[in-house]
Amino acid sequence: MVTVQQGLQDEGVAVSMSQLCRWFEVPRRTVYHRPVKSAPVVRPELAAPIKQLIEAEPSFGYRTVAGLLGMNKNTVQRIFQLMGWQVRKRAVSMRPRIQALPSVASAPNQRWATDLCRIWGGRDGWLTLALVIDCHTRQLLGWQLARTGKATTAAGALEQALITRFGTLGRVSKSFLLWSDNGLVFTSRHYIQLVRSYGLRQEFITPHCPQ
Repeated sequence: MVTVQQGLQDEGVAVSMSQLCRWFEVPRRTVYHRPVKSAPVVRPELAAPIKQLIEAEPSFGYRTVAGLLGMNKNTVQRIFQLMGWQVRKRAVSMRPRIQALPSVASAPNQRWATDLCRIWGGRDGWLTLALVIDCHTRQLLGWQLARTGKATTAAGALEQALITRFGTLGRVSKSFLLWSDNGLVFTSRHYIQLVRSYGLRQEFITPHCPQ
């Protein structure tokens, strides 16, 4: 608006700012407003230990980092965002979701569930444990313990579960569901191809609804 007023003055036409606001139907408060909020600043004493930890363990998210450093998770998440340390957002896809609420398996080998968790291994540090259970019998069929939470760790637990239940590896005679969350491990190309090769069908929970 100031540029328009200056241009008119250069042509010898004096127009007040109030008149310009009426012509363009713009509130004068909007024209005169100047933002007073300063740009966010990251405190080095907070960012330094976070940076050091994620360089040592790139797979750690902001919740794990906040827990290990004893910091507020919202503060850690904000620093992640400002410094560009967040994990890239995955593309939205149409994944098969659980259709029945509650999701109940009425017989064995109807639905299995798998997940990853972190456990403290003492001198070995944080380890990743992959588990596979039968949702009907609640029997732990397979597990795998590793230093890293890669797709191969989850795949090892699944293959052990198949050996425990069927005695051998190979395509199952009757397809059933394998339930998991939307983690990068279970949506990776390697894991999806492995599940399909054994004749299983994946089923994912609704995002942000762990129950």
